[in-house]
Amino acid sequence: MRITHSFFFVLLALSLVLSACAPAGSGEGANESTGTLKVATLPIIDTLPMYVAEAEGLFAKHGVTVELIPVASAPERDQLLSAGQADGTINETLSVMLFNKDAIQMQAVRYALRPTEGFGHFFILASGKSGITDAQGLKGVEIGVSQGTVIEYVTERLLRAEGLSSDEIKTIAVPKIPDRMALLGSGELAAGVLPDPLASLAISQGAVKVLDDSTHPEYGFSVYSFRKEVVDKNPTAVSAFLAAIEEATSLINADPTKYTSLLSDKGLVPPPLLETFKVPTFPAGEIPTEEEWNDALAWAKEKGMLTVDVSYSDSVNGTLLP
Repeated sequence: MRITHSFFFVLLALSLVLSACAPAGSGEGANESTGTLKVATLPIIDTLPMYVAEAEGLFAKHGVTVELIPVASAPERDQLLSAGQADGTINETLSVMLFNKDAIQMQAVRYALRPTEGFGHFFILASGKSGITDAQGLKGVEIGVSQGTVIEYVTERLLRAEGLSSDEIKTIAVPKIPDRMALLGSGELAAGVLPDPLASLAISQGAVKVLDDSTHPEYGFSVYSFRKEVVDKNPTAVSAFLAAIEEATSLINADPTKYTSLLSDKGLVPPPLLETFKVPTFPAGEIPTEEEWNDALAWAKEKGMLTVDVSYSDSVNGTLLP
């Protein structure tokens, strides 16, 4: 009996020694050490780093479990966030402001996609049948947008930068992107605004690029944002998520062609463009500036979407970046 007990204690001691020598982060439970984040994802190119992080095991590497929840529209995304069924998402500072108009509910924690030279995010397009080729040709012309969104904001800011007055800028509500594309193609809509890569598809079908926001990246960017409750309760998980995004971003920027299959599998790029579409350069870990925030805030107040100032310092949080 003593031999059996002695043998048992030798095995126990050996297992403890081996456990102590195991590398940090190893073991089945280590991957979930910081908890789980549920992130609502629209089928937009902005989300590519999340899918790369998932495919390359980077979330697990940094010790966070991430559940990506596909959504079909911004309203569906926002409903999930409001109900606490999603912890974070990619949206815009305008969306964060609207969440925070009464109390701080969301925090922007990083740029997601920001226009760069040669890679616009939003495009003002003219119908190929309109004869319009430049911004001056858009004076007084109704431009199809989703009103009260970043698309309308970018449209007005870009045209003002081209010298058009407020009275010369006309927009018309065409909320659904497929409708905007169809009306542009038929010529029933003289001009409209689309995000890339759908803008590239429309151009390939005859639309004319008038402007894009690569010349003014301060307007057309998107952000990662999380519910304030999640940030407060589990900042470590959000930090781990951002560390994985940082690594995924570096991988994409180093070899954008490597992830063509993900663009297809996740529906981020229309099939006709898969062979020619160039993946944009994704930004390194930074947060929107207070100047960018205040400009969008001023526009939202001018439009009557907000009647109060929404605090930049409470709504934008850069402390969780790696």
